[in-house]
Amino acid sequence: MKKFFNNTIVQLLVAVIFGIIAGFFVEGSVLSAIVSIKHLSGQIIFFLVPLIILGFIAPSIAHLRSNASKMLLFAFGIAYLSSIGASFFGAGVGYQVIPHLHIASDANALKALPENMLKIDIPPVMNVMTALVLAALIGLATAWVKSDEFSRLLDIFQKMVLELVKKVLLPVLPIFIATNFCILSYQGAVTKQLPVFLSILVVVIVCHYIWLALLYGIAALYSRKNSLQVLKFYGPAYLTALGTMSSAATLGVALECAHKSPILRKEISDVTVPLFANIHLCGSILTETVFVMTVSQLLYGSMPDFFTLALFILLLGLFAIGAPGVPGGTVLASLGLILSVLQFDEAGTALLLTIFALQDSFGTACNVTGDGALTLITDTYEQKIAKS
Repeated sequence: MKKFFNNTIVQLLVAVIFGIIAGFFVEGSVLSAIVSIKHLSGQIIFFLVPLIILGFIAPSIAHLRSNASKMLLFAFGIAYLSSIGASFFGAGVGYQVIPHLHIASDANALKALPENMLKIDIPPVMNVMTALVLAALIGLATAWVKSDEFSRLLDIFQKMVLELVKKVLLPVLPIFIATNFCILSYQGAVTKQLPVFLSILVVVIVCHYIWLALLYGIAALYSRKNSLQVLKFYGPAYLTALGTMSSAATLGVALECAHKSPILRKEISDVTVPLFANIHLCGSILTETVFVMTVSQLLYGSMPDFFTLALFILLLGLFAIGAPGVPGGTVLASLGLILSVLQFDEAGTALLLTIFALQDSFGTACNVTGDGALTLITDTYEQKIAKS
C-alpha cells in the first residue's frame, strides 16, 4: 500500500480529487490559509525552475562538444514548426466547426478570493529566458574550449539540482496542485465557467490528441524506433501539467519521465526537455488560435480572415518562444498581437484571458507530452550528425 501511494500519478490524482472536494467546503480563515499555501508553494517551485534549466542544459550541451550548435539550431527549428503547424491545424478545424457551435456568451462571475495574508515572495535569481540563454551559452563555450575541469563542475551542479528536484520540488508539487484545484473549485470555475465553453474545449482537446499522435508518428518514422516507448512514460508529466498549468513547474517530472524511456539518451533529454519546455508550446498556441476565433465570432460576429490569422499564427510561434513557462504565459506574451493584429478590444481580450485560463492545463499538458516526441527526433538527428 505504501508503494502504491508513493507512485507519482497516484499522489497527483489524490491531490486533484482532494482539492476539488475541499473547494466546496472551505471558507473564512481556512480558505485564506489555502491561498497563502498556494502562493508559497508556487514561489518555491518557480524559484527552482531557472536552477533546473541551468543544471540540466549547460552540462549536457558541454558534453555534446562539436555537435552542440547544430543540435540546438535543429531543436529550435522543429519546435517552431510544430507550434505553428499545430496552430494552423487548429485554425482549419476552427473554420469548419465554430460556425456550427452555439456557445453561450454569458460567463458567470467567479467568487472573489480572500486577500493573501502571508504573501512571502521568493523571486527567482533570473527569469526563465535568461536562464535558458545563459545555460546554452555556458554549455556551448565549455564545449568549444573543451574544458574538462569546467565540465566536471557543471556535472556536480547538475547532481545538486537533481537532489533539489527530488527532495524539494517533487514533495511540494502535490501541495501546489491540491491548493490550485481547491481554489478553482471554491471560485466555481469547475461548475460554472467551464460549461460555458465546454463544446469548443472538447474540440480543442481532440485537436491536442490528434497533433500528439502526428508528432509521435513522425518521430517513429524519422527515428525508426517505437515512439510509444517514450509516450507511455509521460503519464505523470501529463497529469502534473494538468495540475500546475505550467511547463516550467512540470519540468522536474518531465525529466524523470524522459529518463525512464529506454530509447532516449539521458545526455540528450537533459538538454531538450528543459529547452522544449520553454520554446515548444504546440498545445497552447493551437488552443489560443481556436479561442481567438471563437471570441471573434462571439463578440464581433465573424472570425478573422485567413491572411490576418496566418500572420497572427506565424508571429505567435515566435512570441511563444519568449513566453514565461507559467499559467497563462502564452496568451500573456501575445497580448500585443491580439490587440494589434486581431484588433481585439478590452472586452474581447478579457474574455479570451478568462476562457484560456480555464483550459490552460490541457494546452500545457499537450506541450509537455509533445516534448517527448521532439526529444526522440532530436536524439536521432544528433546521432546522424555524429556519424557524418
